[in-house]
Order: sequence, then C-alpha cells, then structure tokens
Amino acid sequence: MLQSLLVHLKCYPRDIVRSNKNVTEGTKSEDEKMNINERRKYLGLIQKRYIKASKVERTQLLDEMESVTDLHRKSLIRLMASDMKRKPRQRHRGRQYGPEVVDALRVISESVDHICAERLQPNLEWLAQHLARHEEMEVSEPLMVQLRKISVSTVKRILKRIHQDEPRLPRRKPSRGNVITRDIPMRRIAWDERQPGHFEVDLVHHCGSDVSGQYVFSLQMVDVATGWSERMATLGRSYRVMEAAFSQILSRLPFPVLEIHPDNGSEFFNDHLVRFFQEQIKVPELTRSRPYRKNDNRFVEQKNSTLIREPLGYERFDTVSQTLSINQLYEMMWLYYNFFQPVMRVTEKLSIPTDRRTARIKRRYDQPRTPLDRLCETEVISSTHKEHLLALRNQTNPRKLRQAIYEQINVIFSLPNAVPGVTEDVLLTLVQPNQFPGPDDLSVTLLFEPIKPSW
Repeated sequence: MLQSLLVHLKCYPRDIVRSNKNVTEGTKSEDEKMNINERRKYLGLIQKRYIKASKVERTQLLDEMESVTDLHRKSLIRLMASDMKRKPRQRHRGRQYGPEVVDALRVISESVDHICAERLQPNLEWLAQHLARHEEMEVSEPLMVQLRKISVSTVKRILKRIHQDEPRLPRRKPSRGNVITRDIPMRRIAWDERQPGHFEVDLVHHCGSDVSGQYVFSLQMVDVATGWSERMATLGRSYRVMEAAFSQILSRLPFPVLEIHPDNGSEFFNDHLVRFFQEQIKVPELTRSRPYRKNDNRFVEQKNSTLIREPLGYERFDTVSQTLSINQLYEMMWLYYNFFQPVMRVTEKLSIPTDRRTARIKRRYDQPRTPLDRLCETEVISSTHKEHLLALRNQTNPRKLRQAIYEQINVIFSLPNAVPGVTEDVLLTLVQPNQFPGPDDLSVTLLFEPIKPSW
C-alpha cells in the first residue's frame, strides 16, 4: 500500500522526513485499515491529480483508491467531486450503554476510590466478577460483554457524569506549616552589612547514616559583618539543650546581638525558643530565611563546611562524653578562628555581560583580616574589653593551639558510640550557668581557664 501511494504521489522514499514524535510511521501492519482522518488526507492528495486527469487516468486512480481505502467506487466519485470537508453529524445515535452499565461503573469506581478511566477500563471485567463474588453487585452475561468492549472515552464520560455527587474518601488536609513562623518575617541579610550583631544560625546533624535515636547536633552562629563564629554541641535538639546552648553562646559574645536569623526548622521556632528569644534575652530582631532557600543563610552554610564538617566529618556521635569533648574542641576553635584566621568580605559586585546574553558576577574583596581585628575597628566593643581580647591573643601560641585542636579531634574519634539499651542523662551535657561570663566580666583568666593549660 505504501509503495502504491508513493507511486501516485510521484515521490521517493528518501523524500520522506519522519517525525520525531511517537507516531505510527512504519509500524502499521498490512492488514490494518486507515482511520477516517488518514483516509481523508490520502484522498485530498489524490484529488488534485484526479481533477486534472483524463478519463483513463481517473479510472486507474479510482481503482487504486478503492483498493487502498476499501470504500465503494461511487462513494469515491462523490468525494472527488466534493470539497473533501467533513460535515457535522445531523442525527446523533442513541446511547449504547444503558443504566445497568452506569450502575456497574458507579459501584466499581467507588470500590477502587474513583481512579481515572485509563486505569479503570482495562480492569472492569475482573473487578465486576470480584465484586459479584462479594455480593456488592450483580452481573450478567450481556453486562460482561459491554464491560469488555466499552472504550476509555465512554468510561470517562460516564464517570464525569456520575462523580458529581459521589463523595470521595476523606483526605488529609495539606499542612499549613509551622504556625509560629507566620509572625516571623522572612528576609535575607545583606552581603554588605557593616554593623556587627546580625547572626546567621544553623544546626548541623552528626547522625552518620542512621537518623534514629538521639545524637549530637552542632549549633553555629556567624556574624555577617565580621565573620565572628560561635559553636556549641548539643545532645539532641530539645528546647532545653537548645536554650542552654544559645545562653552559653550569647554570654560569651563580646558584642551585642542585633538579629538572629535561622532557617525555618522547628528546633528554632517553637513556643519555648521564641519566648526565650523575645522575653529572656530580648533579641531586637528575630527573622528567618525563605523556605528551601539555603542561600539565604549563605555565610553560616559556608562555615558549616569549613568549621564543622571538615574537622568532624559525617560520623555519628551520640554520647555525653562525645558531646563534652566536641564542646572542648569548639572552645579551642573559638579562639583559633576568631583571633588568628583572617577572613575576606565582599566589597563590590560587578555584573559582566557574556556572549550568551547573560551576565556573570565578579566579586571584589577587601584585605583579609581576622574577625577580632574587624570587630576592634567598630564601636560595638568597649575599649577595656578590646584590650583584654588583644591581650589574650598576644599570650596565645597559635601553633600550639592548632596542635591541641588536632589532638582533641583524635580524642573525639577514639570515644565509643552509645550502647543499645543503655540510657544517658542529657542534662550532663549542659554547661553550668555563668561558666562563661558576658561582655561585662573582663576576667580573661576565668573565661578561658578550662582550655588554657593544653597550650
């Protein structure tokens, strides 16, 4: 049939351009008949030649069209003399499927929770027999015949009509998220923020490959303006350990907090912590990042990699001794990274056009300086406290401190993990109140006494 069509259309196989879509080119069998659209398209192509052909040529074309389309010769002559446009049906046929089929579809559809017609139609027969065995419906041989031959389109039309009044099984209402966060504004701390005190906050999991049970978390706060970083390890993330960790960090900070900016985690936004932020420590501004936007906390996310994952990796820590050892490590890192590790801050962003009608961002940085030096250049720290912090740096050997940090990391990894069935007291991980005095207490010796002997 295809060869005859190519002969009459006066084209060659190499002139056929196959479509990229999943069509039926080259997949039909020789016995498959044309549908009405294919037939009309074929006859429309032949009609142009039929009009210009002689009587002998028309006879040959009619013979060919009759063999290709299986239409009567007189029908082909009438079509060749017409405009080949399909006319709307003048009289619609009656319904082929009666109330018995509609009732069966209603019962079957309800039994499988109203799935779509495409999934329902191939399974109507066995579902009807199965429901009949359970006395949910009655079946007959004429009904089974109709269920076998009914089309997907007909099933879809019937279901659309009968589903208008059919109740579905109760569905769980979509979650509206944390109600507490509705009153917390979403924002992103500006990259060029120059006022110290705007802290990004995040919580890092130390669960390894097993998230079950209680394990250690690292709470980290990073000041955007100076790069000053604080860390505390907690065993679990209950409000009590989180409140203790925040209290210890805030009491050790040498400058006031203007903003706390965590993500949307429930460990930060619950009734206890929000009350702690707003009533006890009275944070001037409590904000949060946008959901699923990790770049809103880009400074602390970067420090998560360099100051937490790099020394501790992705291992599991889940005991009191491991938590206390990690906090000892973080005390050393507090002094090492804030006093001796220079950081760079972006001073300018330039948009440079490219050949692809896009632009790349070029960033310019200032001179690398330690967070302590950046802090001392501001007016948020008193001169007396500044002198004590500089004195502490002067009397600290950074090389020995670095060696002590690596030795402490080895100690942490040598500690065993929790034994199944053995419980531990989480309260033992809490540092006693006033162990770390606030900015008003200038006793440097007391502030760093627990870790000073090791270096």
